[in-house]
Amino acid sequence: MNTKISGRILLFIFLSTASIGCRKDTQVAPEELINTLFPAEPNASVRGLYLVNEGNMSMNKASLDYVDFTTGSYRRNIYNQANPQVTKGLGDVGNDVGVYGSKLYVVVNGSNKVEVLNVKTGKRIQQIDIINCRYITFSKGKAYVSAYLGQIGDQKAPNGIVAEIDTTLLKETKRIEVGRQPEEMVVVGDNLYIANSGGYTPGNYENTISIINLTTFKETKRIPVAINLHRLKADRYGDLYVTSRGDYLNIPSKLYVISTQTDQIKKVFDVAAGNIVIDDDLAYLYSSAFNIVTGESIVSYDMINVKDEILISRKFITDGTDKLIKIPYGLAVHPTTKDVFVTDATDHITPGVLYCFDSTGKKKWSVETGDIPAQFAFVYK
Repeated sequence: MNTKISGRILLFIFLSTASIGCRKDTQVAPEELINTLFPAEPNASVRGLYLVNEGNMSMNKASLDYVDFTTGSYRRNIYNQANPQVTKGLGDVGNDVGVYGSKLYVVVNGSNKVEVLNVKTGKRIQQIDIINCRYITFSKGKAYVSAYLGQIGDQKAPNGIVAEIDTTLLKETKRIEVGRQPEEMVVVGDNLYIANSGGYTPGNYENTISIINLTTFKETKRIPVAINLHRLKADRYGDLYVTSRGDYLNIPSKLYVISTQTDQIKKVFDVAAGNIVIDDDLAYLYSSAFNIVTGESIVSYDMINVKDEILISRKFITDGTDKLIKIPYGLAVHPTTKDVFVTDATDHITPGVLYCFDSTGKKKWSVETGDIPAQFAFVYK
C-alpha cells in the first residue's frame, strides 16, 4: 500500500472515530426551545429522548439535546444552561450516552471523561476521568466504559480497557485489558461482549470480540470474527450482531451474527452496516459502503428479521425522505410507538437534522440539531 493511500486511511479513521486531544476555548451556545414540534403526550410512558451531538473536532462543540414527548417540544443545548459553571461546555466529541436509574451518562471521547448528569435536569453530578473513552453500557448497578487508551490516533497505543464504574459511588472500581481500540459493548447473561477494532492500525486491524465474565471480571475468551469491528447489539435469542468496517479499500464492510451459546459465527450478511438497532424481532440498520479512494458512500436503509435471520424487503424509510439525508449517523427506535429516529450529520461541520418516521416509514417531523448528531438514550416514566 503506498504512503498516500495509507495517509488517507489514517485521516479517515481519525474522522470516523471523531476524536482529537486538543481543545480550544470557544463560546458555548445558549439553550433553545422549539415548542409544538409534534402533538404532546402528557402521560407518555416514554418521557423523552436524549440526543448527544459529537460536535466538530477540537472545538468543544459536543452538545446535548432533548426530545420531550410529554410536551411535544425540542430542547437544544440543554447542558450549557444547566451547568453554567462549566466554561467549556460539554467538551470535545460526545461519543455515547446512556440512562441508568436517575442518572444520565455522557461519554466525551476527546475530553477523556464521562459526565454524570441528573436525568431530569441535565445538571452535572460528577465527572469521571477515563482516557480516550468510547462507549458505555450497564448491568446490575455497574456502568462499563470501553476506552482506547493512549494518545488519540497513536498507532503504538496500548491495548484498550473496559472500566467498571459503581453507579452509586460514581467512581471507577475496576478495569481490565481487552483488545486494541475497543468499541461498542453488550451484556448477555453474566458476560460482557466487546467489539475490538484496532482502528488506529490500518493493515493490522483487530478482529475479535472479547468476553468478560462479570462475576469474576476476567476476560475468558476472544471470538475471531472479522477486521475492524464496531457496532455490537444483542437480540432476545442470545445472538450478537456485530459490524465489521473492513479496510475501506479491498475488504468490504459486513454484518456478522454470533451465537453466545457456541461463540461461533452463525451467519454473515453482505451489508455495510454503519449502524444497527434491534427492537423486538426487527433489526434496523443503515448501510453505508464507503470507498476511501472515491470518497463516496452508497447508502440504503434495511431491516432484518432477527428471529428468522433474514434480510427483509421492507425499508424503514418509504416516503423518499432518504434522498434528503446526506450522511445518516444516529439511529433509534421508540420502544412503544415504533417510530424510527434517524439523524443526518450533513457535512460534519454544520448543524445536523433529526428525522422522525412512523412505523410505516413516513416522515412525521424533523428538527435542526447540534453538529454531528450521534447517539440516543430514552427516558422512561
